[in-house]
Amino acid sequence: MSTTSQQRLSPAAVCLLFGMIFVAAAITHLAATDIGDSLRSLWTVTPGKVNSLTLHYSWWPRLSMALLAGGGLALAGVLMQQVLRNPLAAPTTLGVASGANLALMLATLMAPGLLMLGREWVALAGGGGAMALVMALVWQRGLAPVVVVLAGLVVNLYAGALGMALLLFHQEALKGLLIWGAGSLAQNGWSDVVFLAPRVLLGALAAWLLLRPLSVLELDDASARSLGVSLKHLRLAGLGLAVFITGCVVSVVGVVGFIGLAAPNIVRLAGARRLGARLAWSTLLGALMLATADLLLQHSSGALPTLIPTGATTAALGAPLLLWLIPRLRLGGRQPTASRLDVKRHPRPTRLALGLAMLLSVAVILAVTLGQTADGWFASLAGDVLQWRVPRLIAAAASGVMLAIAGTLIQRITANPMASPEILGISGGSAIALIAAIYLLPAPGNLTLVGIGTLGALTTLAILVLLNHRSGFVPERLLLTGVAITGGVDAVRSIVLAGGDPRGQQIIAWLSGSTYYVDLPSAVIVGVLAVALGLAARPFTRWLDILPLGAATATALGVSVDRARLSLLLLVALLTASATLIVGPLSFVGLLAPHMARLAGFSRARDHLLGAALIGALLMVLADWLGRQLLFPQEIPAGLMASLLGGAYFLWGLRRL
Repeated sequence: MSTTSQQRLSPAAVCLLFGMIFVAAAITHLAATDIGDSLRSLWTVTPGKVNSLTLHYSWWPRLSMALLAGGGLALAGVLMQQVLRNPLAAPTTLGVASGANLALMLATLMAPGLLMLGREWVALAGGGGAMALVMALVWQRGLAPVVVVLAGLVVNLYAGALGMALLLFHQEALKGLLIWGAGSLAQNGWSDVVFLAPRVLLGALAAWLLLRPLSVLELDDASARSLGVSLKHLRLAGLGLAVFITGCVVSVVGVVGFIGLAAPNIVRLAGARRLGARLAWSTLLGALMLATADLLLQHSSGALPTLIPTGATTAALGAPLLLWLIPRLRLGGRQPTASRLDVKRHPRPTRLALGLAMLLSVAVILAVTLGQTADGWFASLAGDVLQWRVPRLIAAAASGVMLAIAGTLIQRITANPMASPEILGISGGSAIALIAAIYLLPAPGNLTLVGIGTLGALTTLAILVLLNHRSGFVPERLLLTGVAITGGVDAVRSIVLAGGDPRGQQIIAWLSGSTYYVDLPSAVIVGVLAVALGLAARPFTRWLDILPLGAATATALGVSVDRARLSLLLLVALLTASATLIVGPLSFVGLLAPHMARLAGFSRARDHLLGAALIGALLMVLADWLGRQLLFPQEIPAGLMASLLGGAYFLWGLRRL
């Protein structure tokens, strides 16, 4: 046995460690009262003692809820990972939790009567719909891990974009859901515990009954079929049970991030290989992790300026934990090669680019001249109309160009057509830095925000390179890194919005990618920046043609791979930060534009950059115009509109990736 194996903690030791921290945190929290009275308050209230009342109706129910929710999410994570044979599968990474949350938001706004019939069924419908969409996208690809995670991440982002749109137009009606939706464990009685406990226990019993059939999934499909097992029905049963447990938890406490991903992987890394052991230890560890995080949060709540939801806290803590886990996970991916970027080359790319430029010109004319008023549609070139539309048009087009070029660069650096600033978390890292600047700095200027956003993007890129350079940028590891960073961004956003700070409304508007407040001087600066950075990418076209061939080939052709990657990643950071400042981190343009350009036939790097830039500008111009017209007089921000359109297109075309 190796030294590493001898020194590795067993699942029991890991749970014992978390259990000791949990007990210490609980005793510290109860130290203000007599331990005996505190324990008696679990089942009865001592007359005349306010503290006993608080413990009985708030503290003990909250602790019970944390144990139930954490255990349920970890159990669901194990089931998903077993059925899909994918260590990256979890309620959050597959969009189940965000789908359930979106369904509850829709029901709250449009059909509150459904909540009276059973909120868990509403959440189950939303989570099941998200899971069904993911399965429909990847089933014909043999449930390949990288495709499953990509589909789940896109569904997750798409559900988040829809939720952001609902929040933008119904802020007052959904204000009470902000804290709950971020994963709030606060309780004022035992009713929620009584609701959730039998459902989680029923799910655990069903998982135990399915233990032997699900264990067959550890074999390959041919071996499983030889044993007479119906893989289709077995997978549906396992995924259905996981979605049911997740829906029940989300319907009570909202979205709690990373427990369903972290607990099963920690147990697996600790040595639990058999399904029964992983189910038992993961459920226990998930319960202890969430309860411990909640106790520590309660203990420090007096020193915090605002209320922080526990679900957002676990996501913020889970992101670094997941980044630590990435190099230790055994993934079945292979290193990307040049063939991953091979497409049918268009015989005349210049003519194709001219056609796109003409189409962009038509879109610009349409966006500038055509619009709606209270009296209906009209076409006008009046000065007062142009002074509002032209700056927005320039900003939208420029941000589309920058995101498209950034996406093209990152796809060619990694030889991975699924890479983009949004998917890999680069936009998210820039967003976290920008949110911190808005909250911590007094009236930061645009130049300051661009610098801080660039620093955030560079930090994210450094994490990506650090965790993936030894593996040769294997797609699974790159995507998982992006999942972790995106989860951290969602956690920060949830904490910010749940705090009730007036600046949160500014954050909502910015995250949704609104160009409404862009004036002409700012638009000109953004436009000049897009042109300058676009021209700065042209000298790197030789590197971009060679790098996808692999490090060995590139070195043999005289390219300094490390210097080339560092220079290109710096340019990606500048492009991403500048665009994110305008349209927020939700847009799919950085993923879609390079992909659409490749499908159109732009294969050489120079042509690929030009085609992607034109398509990116076209997407954002159309998104800005459609966002102004579809719900007139209300407006869908350009970045949010681009994410809705782009996400729909990408989901439709995902099978061909």
